[in-house]
Amino acid sequence: MQQGFVKVAAGTPHIRVGDCAYNAARILGLIKQAEQEGVRVLALPELCLTGYTCSDLFLHDALLDSAERALTELIAQTRGVDMLVAVGAPLRHEGKLYNCAVMIHDGAALGAVPKTHLPNYGEFYELRQFTPAPGRQSELKLGGRLIPFGTKQLFRCATVRELCVGVEICEDLWVPDPPSNALANEGATVILNLSASDETIGKDAYRRLLLQSQSARLCCAYLYADAGDGESTTDMVFAGHNLIAENGAILKETEPFSDTALAVTEIDCKRLSHERRRLTTFSLSHTAEQPPYLTTEFSLSVTPTTLTREISPAPFIPADRGDRDARCEAILRMQAHGLKKRIEHTRCRTVVVGISGGLDSTLALLVCARAMELAGRPASDVLAVTMPCFGTTDRTRTNAETLCDCLGIPCRKVDITAAVRQHFSDIGHTEDAFDVTFENVQARERTQVLMDIANQSGGLVIGTGDLSELALGWATYNGDHMSMYAVNSSVPKTLIRHIVRYLADTAKTGELRAVLTDILDTPVSPELLPAAGGKISQETESIVGPYALHDFFLYHMIRWGAGPAKVLRMAVYAFRGEYDEETIRRWLEVFCRRFFAQQFKRSCLPDGPKVGSVTLSPRGDWRMPSDAESAAWLYELTEQRG
Repeated sequence: MQQGFVKVAAGTPHIRVGDCAYNAARILGLIKQAEQEGVRVLALPELCLTGYTCSDLFLHDALLDSAERALTELIAQTRGVDMLVAVGAPLRHEGKLYNCAVMIHDGAALGAVPKTHLPNYGEFYELRQFTPAPGRQSELKLGGRLIPFGTKQLFRCATVRELCVGVEICEDLWVPDPPSNALANEGATVILNLSASDETIGKDAYRRLLLQSQSARLCCAYLYADAGDGESTTDMVFAGHNLIAENGAILKETEPFSDTALAVTEIDCKRLSHERRRLTTFSLSHTAEQPPYLTTEFSLSVTPTTLTREISPAPFIPADRGDRDARCEAILRMQAHGLKKRIEHTRCRTVVVGISGGLDSTLALLVCARAMELAGRPASDVLAVTMPCFGTTDRTRTNAETLCDCLGIPCRKVDITAAVRQHFSDIGHTEDAFDVTFENVQARERTQVLMDIANQSGGLVIGTGDLSELALGWATYNGDHMSMYAVNSSVPKTLIRHIVRYLADTAKTGELRAVLTDILDTPVSPELLPAAGGKISQETESIVGPYALHDFFLYHMIRWGAGPAKVLRMAVYAFRGEYDEETIRRWLEVFCRRFFAQQFKRSCLPDGPKVGSVTLSPRGDWRMPSDAESAAWLYELTEQRG
């Protein structure tokens, strides 16, 4: 329950049609099983207390009386259970019969929500026995006490305010305007669907699509509990296909016809609330003509939730090879088309790229080549410039030159060593002082060379820096930080590596594949400090930390607004076996300090295309004062240690 994580489940008890006492016992057993797994919200199928397939038996008081007795006993037996449970049952009210979800917590019924849309087509004949939900709210007597009855109900946790539950039943989801639309608009972050969806060919895929779409549209978690084993197979078969979705992603499901009764995972209510705040078009409002829904509060104990849900250590990178390749290709297209537009608009004769033999400049050069191809222009309109100095190694310089040869791009060498030494002399800096001045003089000299060559050739300087470097401020202000169009500015370092790998795998020649592979194997380095024995002496990740960690921090803090303590917890879980907690904490502190201290560099970034959900452009997704303090974030990290 801490940090917004709530363990939830959708379950299917084994039932006997019409045997309410037996069904109640099996339901209670499933509740106890869920309790042992730490579940705090449990959805069970539609009419599971009686069986959905009772048909005209629903018209008999013997069944309905038995159901009410079993329900009353079941409610009493949940005393002391720290869980909100939704049970499907038929309930009589004001002379009519309703297909209901009964909300139970700690030995009490909190309310009954009737089904709104009753299917009466194909194999379904619900209007024969049931009445659609009435338009007004009322009260229903159950077990000797009155409880709210109606569709306009919310159930909010008093101890985790972001956990607010709404309910709809089966067909309610499949209609053009599901009740969950209004429930979410009134504040529900979690929707429970008590269902009895029979299985037909292709229906499982459609079911998944519905949940993904609805949970994404409503920025909610969606728990779908399906009828299964024990339902009558006279005319239909039920598969117990339970699903849990969150904001467009399926977090957990039980395979149709499997023996697994529970789909259990954790939803992140704080993440959902953050997304709703971020999306200004997501409305949480009501008018005088449409009064707010009745909200019933319940309490759950706030204890640490054991994480079992998938938290990828590489959130920017799809795990599936096919999906990953598709994403790499899509990003290349966006980068190239963005640059093509800028080339056409400025009528530039060339684009100029500083090429170092590293990952970022490699990708930038490949994007430039593709953009020229899209524009119907030769690769020779791309000018690559290598600018060796103290830290340049033969390996990186050779790779840069070979890459240009493979692409048919002219490569110009401008050795900046003499110019840098002259500048050291001009400002009174000694060459053996390997400080920030020593490094930045080289970076700014390289930028000056590129800008001037662009002036000579009527060109645009193409920036090579990536999103991860921007987050950390790992760029020289008015050096490699500056360009005329920055094609990599919203692509994180971990993803750049996969894009280059994709380009290597799909290379048309063995020579191109070989040079890209060697570039991938080269340590990430700015090559500003003198080489040691001809090898790179300065590795970026030993200075600022592993990019795998920083990209993880960046994604969860910026995209989802997660605080440092929560990010630390997720990172420890995601990187278990790779990085220990103290290592992660140390680099997370570095990330927080650098992210705040380096905002001034991001406040004046050159143009560049947005390609993903995280970008730091001051004209796009990220507005931040350059003099903001990181104290609150660092304090949270310190408190979490205690």
